[in-house]
Amino acid sequence: QGIVYPAGNCSGPPYVAAPFTIPDQSDSMLYLAFSEYFFQTSSFAYYTAGAFNITIAEEVIFYLFFFFFLQTCSYFNISTEIFGSIIPEVAKYSVTPYPVMLKLMATEIPIISLEQDSFTVEIQGSMEVFAVLPDSTPQSLFTMNIAANTSIALNIFDQKLMGSLCLNR
Repeated sequence: QGIVYPAGNCSGPPYVAAPFTIPDQSDSMLYLAFSEYFFQTSSFAYYTAGAFNITIAEEVIFYLFFFFFLQTCSYFNISTEIFGSIIPEVAKYSVTPYPVMLKLMATEIPIISLEQDSFTVEIQGSMEVFAVLPDSTPQSLFTMNIAANTSIALNIFDQKLMGSLCLNR
């Protein structure tokens, strides 16, 4: 069982390592096993380091869009106009379309649970949406709380590690 510490802080995490067993099989040369404790301490270390706090600005949105949808290289603008069509209060507040910046933050340590064929990640967080004004000043439009529960299953197909992601809630 491994433990991951936040950089510069080797104090113990708020978890207790539970014993686990590895099935006795002798048909492979190498076996890898990761305990739930390893994932819990990793989550704690990343949370403590602020790694779950992300700011998504216009240029990052373009690169994400380009990475996931490589068919065309058209520019993708997310603006107050798009949010205004979904949330009428934003349309009333911001008549002129401005670029939007998103600030995503984990508000609690993400919980990782191992199951028989998958693992579950529970994340509590918040998202603050800003309009970027012409002088580059961010102005807060709204904040929302987010609670996500996701299951991830990993399988090996044709010597490739494949994963499937399911948003439970």
